[in-house]
Amino acid sequence: MKKSMGGFTLIELIAVIVILGLLSAFALPRFSGVEGQARAASINGLAGSVRSAAALAHSLQIAQNLAANASVTMEGNTVAMVNGYPTAGAGGIENSLSDTTGYTHTAGTGVYTIASAGTPANCSVTYVAPTAANTQPTVTVVTTGCP
Repeated sequence: MKKSMGGFTLIELIAVIVILGLLSAFALPRFSGVEGQARAASINGLAGSVRSAAALAHSLQIAQNLAANASVTMEGNTVAMVNGYPTAGAGGIENSLSDTTGYTHTAGTGVYTIASAGTPANCSVTYVAPTAANTQPTVTVVTTGCP
């Protein structure tokens, strides 16, 4: 009695390869745009962090009954304040954020960018400190250059 060998025929293997090729042809375009969407989501997340950090620094200054331009200390970092909120410079909003890994901060301007973006200047968060008392800072998000 002779046992027959089990396995796939050449036709079956070719059919599987063709099906996998068709599936990848339809799936690849869906995943190619994910990187830009991830950068845009990251920038929006950073904008939320900047808003929260500014609000926390403001609250800390009020809770300690300090003058509007008096610095506060957050997690061991001295945060320079102006009109009750962190300044846009390196000693202000940057010191109030815990971690800015992956972002580039331009000192003195309050602009954060992602260097890996197609156009970093158009994938950014800009923090502008208030210019008068009893006003809030401005946080502007640009995501047109993220993909």
